[in-house]
Amino acid sequence: MKNRVIGIIPARYASTRLLAKPLALIAGKTLIERVWRQVIKSRQLSDVYIATDDKRIADKALGFGAKVVMTSSKCKTGTDRISQAANKIGGAKLFVNIQGDEPLIDPKTIDKVAFELACDKEADIVTAAYPVLEHEIVSPNTVKVVIDKKGFALYFSRSVIPFNRDGVKINYLKHQGIYGYKKSFLDSFTTLSQSSYEKAESLEQLRALENGYKIKVVLVKSDSIGVDTPEDILKVEGMLNGKL
Repeated sequence: MKNRVIGIIPARYASTRLLAKPLALIAGKTLIERVWRQVIKSRQLSDVYIATDDKRIADKALGFGAKVVMTSSKCKTGTDRISQAANKIGGAKLFVNIQGDEPLIDPKTIDKVAFELACDKEADIVTAAYPVLEHEIVSPNTVKVVIDKKGFALYFSRSVIPFNRDGVKINYLKHQGIYGYKKSFLDSFTTLSQSSYEKAESLEQLRALENGYKIKVVLVKSDSIGVDTPEDILKVEGMLNGKL
């Protein structure tokens, strides 16, 4: 792949649901290290950085061999943090934001997003989605996406979309929170005000859609588990031990 693609893992200390989440231990290793070790398996990323606002996280990351870029604790959104990190890193036009709380993310998912970002000239953003059954997506915590025939997002919602009035066969898609960005998009997006749909759904990607940006959705085979609670840690440990 000719275009240089940089992976960035954002890591905040002040998580609302699990304080110091990136430093939480999962089977003897910190959460952030487990994420990083999955990300560096990617074959499509030219380099990987952890972006953090906290020296404790930075010191731990440097200790296990990661590259670190410091960002402000005043970043309002994850995209703001990625944009700030991208400006500090420099030397690239393509960046992939990998969630810092998904220790089991499939490197093939990262590869697919990075490859599409480098190859699709129409896409301002590339993200991923995973097929799920209707009964699995009724929760507002599960974000759904509908796409057009070219694979571009039409809308994201916490509601079940599309509404299946007549019970026809629908391939429902669960959004997976990994994003590939063009640097030009990042520079523009961070200057935009929050949009109405974004505020209603609490979904930052809707700001991009409302402002006319194109989001390409790649379909992947595996889902990823986010860690937000102590119970999630136990679940991940169980999977690592082959018990689940």
